[in-house]
Amino acid sequence: MFQTNAELILASRSPRRIDFFSVLGLRFTSYPADINETRRKNEAPIPFVRRIAYEKAEHVGKRYSSAWIVSADTIVTIDQDVLGKPQSADEAAEMLMRLSGKEHEVQTGYCLFCENESIRIVKNVTTTVQFAPFAEDVAQSYIKTGEPLDKAGAYGIQGLGGILVAGINGSYSNVVGLPMAEIITLLQHYRVISPRP
Repeated sequence: MFQTNAELILASRSPRRIDFFSVLGLRFTSYPADINETRRKNEAPIPFVRRIAYEKAEHVGKRYSSAWIVSADTIVTIDQDVLGKPQSADEAAEMLMRLSGKEHEVQTGYCLFCENESIRIVKNVTTTVQFAPFAEDVAQSYIKTGEPLDKAGAYGIQGLGGILVAGINGSYSNVVGLPMAEIITLLQHYRVISPRP
């Protein structure tokens, strides 16, 4: 659908983010950024995801100064608490039961970075997700599939976790991990990509 007009790097190893770029026909390199993603004390959720997205892009962009870098960081928040990737099955169960029957937000910070062009754009997208109520045995059965253990908030909307979701308000791709409408618009604006003739 799109052609790539400049060197493009996705600063991520996420299979979901890679798939988003791949299905559009983009020519890109996946180069994950090795940075410290620890949240600072009292750091609010949106500044946190924006900072991490920027630091990922900067880390890769300093090594590939002529390339256009796209990076992102996604978190789940409820009552201003950040739910990252669970470190154990017990933590996953705790997260899922906290989300059961409630509304939460998925925040993604994203960055477009090009060192040689002095481009450093950092933005964020918020999507509201409503979970259906479910019992703990449903959560435990879901955890046994292994899917929740590498996902922020302990679920993947694009996988089996989709059955837990009653509705969303906002970008679906943002919940998966990359707000594609916004990123594609940005890449087209800077002529990094263009529609195939």
